[in-house]
Amino acid sequence: MNERMQAAAQRHGLPHTMPPLVIYGAMVLGLLAAVSFRVLTIVETINPALVRPLWYFAVVGYIFFFAYRYYITERRRRAIVANRLLEKLKGQSQLSSDDRELVAYVLSSLVKSKENINYLFIVAISLVVVAVDLVLALYHH
Repeated sequence: MNERMQAAAQRHGLPHTMPPLVIYGAMVLGLLAAVSFRVLTIVETINPALVRPLWYFAVVGYIFFFAYRYYITERRRRAIVANRLLEKLKGQSQLSSDDRELVAYVLSSLVKSKENINYLFIVAISLVVVAVDLVLALYHH
Protein backbone atom coordinates (compact mmCIF):
# COMPACT_ATOMS: atom_id res chain seq x y z
CA MET A 1 0.00 0.00 0.00
CA ASN A 2 1.39 3.40 -0.86
CA GLU A 3 1.84 6.21 1.66
CA ARG A 4 -1.38 8.04 0.70
CA MET A 5 -3.42 4.84 1.10
CA GLN A 6 -1.80 4.17 4.49
CA ALA A 7 -2.50 7.73 5.64
CA ALA A 8 -6.16 7.50 4.58
CA ALA A 9 -6.51 4.11 6.23
CA GLN A 10 -5.06 5.47 9.48
CA ARG A 11 -7.34 8.55 9.44
CA HIS A 12 -10.36 6.30 9.10
CA GLY A 13 -9.15 3.66 11.54
CA LEU A 14 -8.58 1.04 8.87
CA PRO A 15 -5.81 -1.49 9.23
CA HIS A 16 -3.24 -1.90 6.51
CA THR A 17 -3.35 -4.81 4.10
CA MET A 18 -1.82 -7.93 5.53
CA PRO A 19 1.84 -8.70 4.93
CA PRO A 20 2.57 -11.29 2.21
CA LEU A 21 3.69 -13.84 4.84
CA VAL A 22 0.25 -13.71 6.49
CA ILE A 23 -1.58 -13.82 3.15
CA TYR A 24 0.41 -16.80 1.87
CA GLY A 25 0.37 -18.50 5.27
CA ALA A 26 -3.42 -18.37 5.38
CA MET A 27 -3.60 -19.65 1.82
CA VAL A 28 -1.30 -22.59 2.58
CA LEU A 29 -3.21 -23.44 5.76
CA GLY A 30 -6.52 -23.36 3.85
CA LEU A 31 -5.09 -25.55 1.10
CA LEU A 32 -3.65 -28.08 3.53
CA ALA A 33 -6.95 -28.27 5.41
CA ALA A 34 -8.80 -28.71 2.11
CA VAL A 35 -6.47 -31.49 1.02
CA SER A 36 -6.79 -33.16 4.43
CA PHE A 37 -10.57 -33.28 4.17
CA ARG A 38 -10.48 -34.56 0.64
CA VAL A 39 -8.03 -37.40 1.22
CA LEU A 40 -9.85 -38.83 4.23
CA THR A 41 -11.53 -41.63 2.28
CA ILE A 42 -8.24 -42.56 0.61
CA VAL A 43 -6.37 -42.53 3.93
CA GLU A 44 -9.12 -44.65 5.47
CA THR A 45 -8.47 -47.29 2.82
CA ILE A 46 -4.68 -47.17 3.28
CA ASN A 47 -4.26 -46.51 7.03
CA PRO A 48 -7.46 -46.09 9.10
CA ALA A 49 -5.50 -45.02 12.20
CA LEU A 50 -4.59 -41.74 10.49
CA VAL A 51 -8.19 -40.71 9.76
CA ARG A 52 -8.94 -39.07 13.11
CA PRO A 53 -5.68 -37.02 13.36
CA LEU A 54 -6.09 -35.93 9.76
CA TRP A 55 -9.72 -34.97 10.37
CA TYR A 56 -8.74 -32.89 13.43
CA PHE A 57 -6.00 -31.15 11.48
CA ALA A 58 -8.50 -30.36 8.70
CA VAL A 59 -11.13 -29.01 11.09
CA VAL A 60 -8.71 -26.90 13.12
CA GLY A 61 -7.05 -25.66 9.91
CA TYR A 62 -10.43 -24.63 8.53
CA ILE A 63 -11.34 -22.90 11.80
CA PHE A 64 -8.25 -20.69 11.58
CA PHE A 65 -8.50 -20.22 7.81
CA PHE A 66 -12.16 -19.21 7.80
CA ALA A 67 -11.75 -17.03 10.90
CA TYR A 68 -9.00 -15.19 9.01
CA ARG A 69 -11.18 -14.89 5.88
CA TYR A 70 -14.08 -13.59 8.02
CA TYR A 71 -11.77 -11.00 9.61
CA ILE A 72 -10.56 -9.77 6.21
CA THR A 73 -14.07 -9.63 4.77
CA GLU A 74 -15.36 -7.72 7.79
CA ARG A 75 -12.54 -5.15 7.51
CA ARG A 76 -13.47 -4.51 3.89
CA ARG A 77 -17.18 -4.33 4.68
CA ARG A 78 -16.61 -1.93 7.58
CA ALA A 79 -14.50 0.35 5.40
CA ILE A 80 -17.22 0.47 2.75
CA VAL A 81 -20.16 0.91 5.15
CA ALA A 82 -18.53 3.31 7.62
CA ASN A 83 -17.50 5.65 4.84
CA ARG A 84 -20.69 5.23 2.78
CA LEU A 85 -18.61 4.45 -0.28
CA LEU A 86 -21.39 2.62 -2.14
CA GLU A 87 -23.83 5.49 -1.62
CA LYS A 88 -21.24 7.98 -2.80
CA LEU A 89 -20.46 5.95 -5.91
CA LYS A 90 -24.12 5.35 -6.75
CA GLY A 91 -25.02 8.98 -6.11
CA GLN A 92 -22.43 10.10 -8.63
CA SER A 93 -21.20 12.68 -6.17
CA GLN A 94 -17.60 13.69 -6.05
CA LEU A 95 -15.38 11.37 -4.09
CA SER A 96 -12.98 13.07 -1.74
CA SER A 97 -9.29 12.22 -1.79
CA ASP A 98 -9.84 10.10 1.33
CA ASP A 99 -12.74 8.29 -0.32
CA ARG A 100 -10.57 7.47 -3.31
CA GLU A 101 -7.84 6.16 -1.03
CA LEU A 102 -10.35 3.98 0.81
CA VAL A 103 -11.65 2.56 -2.46
CA ALA A 104 -8.04 1.92 -3.45
CA TYR A 105 -7.48 0.18 -0.09
CA VAL A 106 -10.46 -2.15 -0.56
CA LEU A 107 -9.56 -2.90 -4.18
CA SER A 108 -5.91 -3.47 -3.28
CA SER A 109 -6.98 -5.88 -0.56
CA LEU A 110 -9.09 -7.80 -3.08
CA VAL A 111 -6.31 -7.92 -5.65
CA LYS A 112 -3.76 -9.14 -3.09
CA SER A 113 -6.11 -11.84 -1.83
CA LYS A 114 -5.18 -15.37 -2.81
CA GLU A 115 -8.66 -16.80 -2.38
CA ASN A 116 -9.04 -17.42 -6.13
CA ILE A 117 -5.99 -19.73 -6.03
CA ASN A 118 -7.52 -21.48 -3.05
CA TYR A 119 -10.84 -22.00 -4.84
CA LEU A 120 -9.21 -23.36 -8.00
CA PHE A 121 -6.97 -25.68 -6.01
CA ILE A 122 -9.90 -27.00 -3.97
CA VAL A 123 -11.89 -27.77 -7.13
CA ALA A 124 -8.91 -29.48 -8.77
CA ILE A 125 -7.92 -31.53 -5.72
CA SER A 126 -11.56 -32.51 -5.16
CA LEU A 127 -11.82 -33.88 -8.70
CA VAL A 128 -8.54 -35.79 -8.37
CA VAL A 129 -9.43 -37.25 -4.98
CA VAL A 130 -12.88 -38.38 -6.12
CA ALA A 131 -11.27 -40.12 -9.11
CA VAL A 132 -8.61 -41.78 -6.94
CA ASP A 133 -11.19 -42.86 -4.38
CA LEU A 134 -13.40 -44.37 -7.07
CA VAL A 135 -10.44 -46.31 -8.50
CA LEU A 136 -9.48 -47.54 -5.01
CA ALA A 137 -13.07 -48.52 -4.27
CA LEU A 138 -13.28 -50.52 -7.49
CA TYR A 139 -9.95 -52.31 -7.08
CA HIS A 140 -9.67 -52.58 -3.30
CA HIS A 141 -12.81 -54.62 -2.68
